[in-house]
Amino acid sequence: MRLKQCLLGCATLGLAACASQPQPNTQVSAQYVGTTHPFASEAIYFLITDRFVDGDPANNHENQGGEHPTFNLPLTGPDGKTANVGYMGGDFRGVLNNAAFIRDMGFTAIWMTPIVDNPDQAFAGGEPISFGGAFKDGGKTGYHGYWGVNFFKVDEHYPSAGLEYADLTRSLREHYGIKTVLDVVTNHGSPSFTMPTDQPKFGEIYGKDGRLLADHQNLSPGQLDADNPLHQFFHPEEDILQLSNLNDENPDVLDYFVDAYGYWLSQGAAALRIDTIKHVPHHFWKQFSDRLRAHNPDLFMFGESYDYNANFIAQHTLAKNGGISVLDFPGQQAISKVFSTPQSDFAELLDYLHLTHGPYANPYELTTFYDNHDMARMNASDGGFIDAHNWLFTSRGIPVVYMGSEMGYMRGTVEHQGNRNYYGQDNIELAKQHPIHAQLQRVANLRKRIPALQRGLQVNLDFVGDQAAFYRVVQLDGMAQTALVLLNKGDSPTTIKVQRYLQAGHWQEQFSGEVLALEEEDALSDEVPAHGVRVWLREGPINLPQLQAKLQELTAHR
Repeated sequence: MRLKQCLLGCATLGLAACASQPQPNTQVSAQYVGTTHPFASEAIYFLITDRFVDGDPANNHENQGGEHPTFNLPLTGPDGKTANVGYMGGDFRGVLNNAAFIRDMGFTAIWMTPIVDNPDQAFAGGEPISFGGAFKDGGKTGYHGYWGVNFFKVDEHYPSAGLEYADLTRSLREHYGIKTVLDVVTNHGSPSFTMPTDQPKFGEIYGKDGRLLADHQNLSPGQLDADNPLHQFFHPEEDILQLSNLNDENPDVLDYFVDAYGYWLSQGAAALRIDTIKHVPHHFWKQFSDRLRAHNPDLFMFGESYDYNANFIAQHTLAKNGGISVLDFPGQQAISKVFSTPQSDFAELLDYLHLTHGPYANPYELTTFYDNHDMARMNASDGGFIDAHNWLFTSRGIPVVYMGSEMGYMRGTVEHQGNRNYYGQDNIELAKQHPIHAQLQRVANLRKRIPALQRGLQVNLDFVGDQAAFYRVVQLDGMAQTALVLLNKGDSPTTIKVQRYLQAGHWQEQFSGEVLALEEEDALSDEVPAHGVRVWLREGPINLPQLQAKLQELTAHR
């Protein structure tokens, strides 16, 4: 084997300049790509708007709610632990003030929880929530945004003077290169019955002009009158706790949400995340997506179908059902397990990928994650978080990371144990010095500049114990890249040797700048640091027959 190894830190070229960029090549012919959807190049930072950063105390409304106050409602647990079900002050200003922090980590999109108007009191009905409790809404507020009452109006807790939603999306896009993902709900409104006395806004839906369109009137679903125009927005059956169950069979409901979310798209939202998508039938989503995409042809949408059955959640991705991508819950389960368990095997990740003969319309368009606000945060060591990010930003799919994960914030906690606790500016400053943040920034920014990691076909090599090796390959429109990814989740450095599908040519390691010149039938042997990742990149057409055959197989059966 002939190896030419050098560091490209020469006087005339800095490492950033040396990092390989996709080069057009007129010899490229066959096309190999996981997805051509523009949104595949994004990486998403997910935040709870109210719990991120209070950038403008003037919009906190600390005295709102009267006898049912809404601000700072702590739940006290053992050993001084707390959670909170009130508003905590996060707003658009807090997001914009920290846009550089999010961008510099390597993210290109921000998914915020719903920004529409919610009730102005804590809910007095239902079962009272307590620390560590679940599936109870009594005493909670709409701080999370999912209890919409006017889906055309921004909630008063979020904007500031000169910073409405359209101003936020424009500033993020123009000054930071960040897209905004709108979190949308169509299956439910706010808590709607069991209140001792009917509370303002609860169970109500308002139009763009502020006119009352629907009102549950504190009646149980079985008491609703099908002949009452104010009741026709609702199903007469319960669905999720006391939340109104919106009537997806009523054309007026579909019209309302198409108009509402079309409005927010006109205000600068770039993509939609759909809450509780499985609670609404496929025919609704088909009409919804067709109508929105008639005006926004490349609109990317991904749904929360909270289920670990890939065959079930994949139905949403089919064209006949609206062609809506999904959060990869089977992947979440596998990723969290593997990187929370030191003795786990990388091979446990293979089954969820579905690279061939899978149920998804396109597995490369799934949004991949390891935790969020509706489940326990990943309970991993710092090394486990670093390993998870190394995997998430090099393997197939569009990565999503929940706020605070860059420092392992509130790890292991569920919603009412601290999962959704206020993050705040002080923690952001601490996160900037955290080892998880440092390695996340490193690998996320690498993905940002390498198309093969964003949309390339994934060719798996070896997944054994603490080691994994795979290629990401893209050859499209005169550009060709092959990225060889080497991962080590062990506590000690390890050497990984690769020969299968290895092409001759010039390979550059993207973090160190090292270069290897390989001839035919050479092997690449590399030491990967503990909890480390190495990415070797080759520019140029795919010319190895065995690799071409594998890529053709992956393309044919994707």
